[in-house]
Amino acid sequence: MAKKIALPKVKIDFTKLKAQFQGLQGRHPGLWPAIPKAALLLGLASLIMALAYFLIWSGQLEELDAGIAQEETLKNEFTDKMKQAVNLDVLRKQKDQVTQYVSQLEKQLPSKAEMDALLNDINQAGVGRGLQFELFKPGTAAVKEYYAELPISIKLVGNYHDLGAFTSDISNLPRIVTLNNLNIQLQEKTGTLSLEAVAKTYRYLDAEEVAAQRREAAKAKAGAKPGDKGAGK
Repeated sequence: MAKKIALPKVKIDFTKLKAQFQGLQGRHPGLWPAIPKAALLLGLASLIMALAYFLIWSGQLEELDAGIAQEETLKNEFTDKMKQAVNLDVLRKQKDQVTQYVSQLEKQLPSKAEMDALLNDINQAGVGRGLQFELFKPGTAAVKEYYAELPISIKLVGNYHDLGAFTSDISNLPRIVTLNNLNIQLQEKTGTLSLEAVAKTYRYLDAEEVAAQRREAAKAKAGAKPGDKGAGK
């Protein structure tokens, strides 16, 4: 077995160390004992390092961190663009499918000139089922960004099966018509049912309405420029 070597114990004489720091006031640092000199140099070095960090290195470290973050962002963007480039043909096919789908939906939206015919179709859907219209009142069209929404307040009276058939006929119209806020009540005197609802149909905007929408959007964008504090007051 290897013998353990006993290391000599080093004793520090704190009295001598303390004595080296006494009587330094008024003496040139070059004449100080070794330990006070070393302490002074260490303090100066620490001060220089601290000043260098706060005045120079901290800004450089922030720039380094920003550069690392930007590098990571650029890598992610590059990866995404590579994926898109690889799947370009698939994305083009998806775009064509979406375009076809949007075109099909647009065909379900009547023009402004065709709205009268659509209103007549809704009316005929009720009359054809033997229902009695007590209210058929088109409201004001609400112009949206890409289409106009026309609400129609209706109230019909008839039996349960005819009302159900009417709602089915509405859903099968070639144009988009939805029934909202349905309220069905029993007519106690006649034993029939009354259906109150808001039928909403939609149409696409004509050229003049599209141009007006674009002008309004341009005005809104111009009025929202930064620094225009007077806008909207």
